[in-house]
Amino acid sequence: MTKPAALPRVNTFSSGPCAKRPGWSLKALADAPLGRSHRAKVGKAKLKLAIDLTREVLGVPANYRIGIVPASDTGAVEMAMWSMLGARGVDMLAWESFGEGWVSDVVKQLRLNDVREIKAPYDTKNRDVVFTWNGTTSGVRVPDADWIADDRHGLTICDATSAAFAQALDWTKLDVVTFSWQKVLGGEAAHGMLILSPRAVERLETYKPAWPLPKIFRMTKGGKLIEGIFQGETINTPSMLCVEDYIDALQWAKKVGGLKGLIKRADGNARVLANWVKKTDWIDFLAVKPKTRSNTSVCLKFTDPKVTALPADRQRNSPSPSSRSSRRKARGSISDITAMRRPASGSGVARPFRRATSRR
Repeated sequence: MTKPAALPRVNTFSSGPCAKRPGWSLKALADAPLGRSHRAKVGKAKLKLAIDLTREVLGVPANYRIGIVPASDTGAVEMAMWSMLGARGVDMLAWESFGEGWVSDVVKQLRLNDVREIKAPYDTKNRDVVFTWNGTTSGVRVPDADWIADDRHGLTICDATSAAFAQALDWTKLDVVTFSWQKVLGGEAAHGMLILSPRAVERLETYKPAWPLPKIFRMTKGGKLIEGIFQGETINTPSMLCVEDYIDALQWAKKVGGLKGLIKRADGNARVLANWVKKTDWIDFLAVKPKTRSNTSVCLKFTDPKVTALPADRQRNSPSPSSRSSRRKARGSISDITAMRRPASGSGVARPFRRATSRR
């Protein structure tokens, strides 16, 4: 295999933490209140600014709460599920590995009695629904939220970590939304965002789970929402350096046109990949329908007859994606293409070319 004549300007393809915004440098973090308490006035102000900018850029309704929570998107999803599920039956929608993980936690850890793991049909009116908006490890997304009932009685809990800032989220259809800083905006790891609708707050204040909740999952006290969590008073100690980095990413997002500008950038970069796939006869998208194809977590499959004619195990292992990645990394063309745990599986599936594309 010959070395490519042209190399990408940014060759980091990790799905998180993702590549930084254009022009980023450590100087962007100069105003971080390092060595100061997050409970001090300056710390609270930074955390509140991060929440306010999130609301502004994403267009989150004024009556929705936004909180910074521990353990990235995983922590945010777990907080929601452990605190709110069990009040009614729940439908778990899974079309990639992370969604399958939420199913496992609900079935094996919470051990709820009325759980349905389904793809379709699902009941968004009478039951709670947990789903992933954009599948990081499958390259598929829901095209819209029209399938969610307007007059629903249950809650919709949406893991939007690979969708937020690159795809339009219909807030009227979503009661709990989670994401992390490390995806589309290229922030740092370990911090999650939890957004609650008034209906989600009502559930928290009127429903008490049958199981004990760890400290980092508790969002109520005496039957009332702990409002401080959603004003920057975090449950545990955040990294003020990471907070500063997230603020920098949000301020950059405003400069490039806000949410509309970010979506335009993500779609534009996805088109570049689509054009390459169209003219390349040995590769294709894993997601068949363009309408449900992700613009952030692109997953591809090998279509070369020499590969597809092999037995399934040989298709996956000969040559191994890791060896291909090592050769490309040595040439400086790509990094982290094989770093995702539990990638999309199946005959002839290449490791996904994952990059949150809104920064390009």
